[in-house]
Amino acid sequence: MGQLEDMYIFLRIVETGSITKAAEQMNIAKSAVSKRLSLLEHKLGIKLINRTTRTSSITEAGQRYYQRSKLIVDEVEELNSQTSSSKRALAGTLNIAVPLSFGLTHLAPALDLFLLQHADLKLNINFSDQKIDIIEQGVDLAFRIGHLDNSSLQARKIAPIKHVLCASPEYLSLHGEPKTPNDLKQHKILKYGSAEQSGWKFLSQDGQEQVVHLEPHFIANNGDFLKSLAESSHGITYLPTFIVWQSLANQTLVPLLAEYHQQTMHAYAVYPPNRHLPFKVRSLIDFLVKRFGDNPYWDQPE
Repeated sequence: MGQLEDMYIFLRIVETGSITKAAEQMNIAKSAVSKRLSLLEHKLGIKLINRTTRTSSITEAGQRYYQRSKLIVDEVEELNSQTSSSKRALAGTLNIAVPLSFGLTHLAPALDLFLLQHADLKLNINFSDQKIDIIEQGVDLAFRIGHLDNSSLQARKIAPIKHVLCASPEYLSLHGEPKTPNDLKQHKILKYGSAEQSGWKFLSQDGQEQVVHLEPHFIANNGDFLKSLAESSHGITYLPTFIVWQSLANQTLVPLLAEYHQQTMHAYAVYPPNRHLPFKVRSLIDFLVKRFGDNPYWDQPE
């Protein structure tokens, strides 16, 4: 094993935060990783990481070595990527994390098409609405919906995500249609998320923002479940159009308070920072941006 491989192991230790996690991601023994780090330190004549039985921390010299090593490894990976990409052949395994509803309904068909074009590529998919530490979990690419928090992750917009307030015609015939956001307080509310989250925000045509705090009748962390409840006339819900687009098209759900607007969110592809983006990851992101675009099919009229 040469020094370039030692650099790569050192990068994984720093980026995952421990020898144990780096070993798990690279599928090699912890003792082997520890030995390679010790040999690298001996070769350089410096301490890169301070280690105790419980903690580890990068030294000042280790931080400098990390920055320079990262540049070298990235250059090599870029050279390999440019060489292999000339054949447009994708191989190996992509570890991705996707939100449940969006993943099953929209990403799954897209990934099916992508894999038909790249038969040698393998996927390892984590379907979950929980945000995971993609560096710690060894994820190459994750998809997140909403406003990105202040993190060190790099991101690219995949598609805009709009929301709609809606209910079934049967529910509205029994309980009446709300004319203003405050009227929602008189209705059964089917809410995504948790009871502790802030209220629903509405923006009038003159730009005035109004926040309505509501007592939900149902709370769930799955939009498809809330859509089913709404279609069964259990109340009013506020969901992304990528979940209710077909229900709106066949009128099992109807939009409400259309004169009020909500801020558009986005679906993002996020990936670890400060690393060369592998050609297979970049290819998948480019494919999805082209497939969904600025006006995704679920927001287009039938």
